[in-house]
Amino acid sequence: MEAFMTPEFWVAVGQIIMIDILLGGDNAVVIALACRKLPPQQRTMGILWGTAGAIFLRVVLIFFALTLLAIPFLKIVGAILLVWIGIKLLVPDDEDPHSNITGSDKLWGAVKTVIIADLVMSVDNVIAIAGAAQGAGQAHQMPLVIFGLLVSIPIIVWGSQMVLKLMDRFPMIITAGGMLLGWIAGTMLISDPALANPDVWQQIPKIAQTDMIKYGAGIGGALLVYAVGKWLGRNRTPVTHAS
Repeated sequence: MEAFMTPEFWVAVGQIIMIDILLGGDNAVVIALACRKLPPQQRTMGILWGTAGAIFLRVVLIFFALTLLAIPFLKIVGAILLVWIGIKLLVPDDEDPHSNITGSDKLWGAVKTVIIADLVMSVDNVIAIAGAAQGAGQAHQMPLVIFGLLVSIPIIVWGSQMVLKLMDRFPMIITAGGMLLGWIAGTMLISDPALANPDVWQQIPKIAQTDMIKYGAGIGGALLVYAVGKWLGRNRTPVTHAS
């Protein structure tokens, strides 16, 4: 129980909530689109059951992700993916990922659509949340993940409009979220068993797991995401030529 009172636990909880709000904002859109054809009296049930199914599947996926991250080199791959996700967050895609989501006029059809769409769209969340949970200690990772999801999913579903307005008004929130993913990527990379465990892949030089190196890797990952994201954002800005 005392582990739940440590700063590391609550820092990881905050990271998971922020990740899920930033990367899971699409959930509210998916739910709205999938349930839009339901009769008004069934929409609340569609939202509740769809959200419950999505949370359950995500917890299962994160459980497997946490287990897989113990395999050498997978944290390195996960860190590279997180850097890419963070950069993509800073350089939004012009395409609408929801254009092919169709609503259903049957309750369980809508619930199935919500769960399947969330499953397809949750890969980035799963990797990021699994990375954030690494900092809370091996024995408390899944309780942390479940707690963080239970707090953040209702915020996404019922507070999505407020969250989206805040992001529009304060773009720094999105920038901070992208840099957070870079931080998690940096700390995840140096903690890969191939780089941290002397008994694994002994021919590979090991990185000392000190706080200074951990924070340095996190800062390096955050700055990398910020620099590349801003550079790509500037290059994608249309150039208007004077006639």
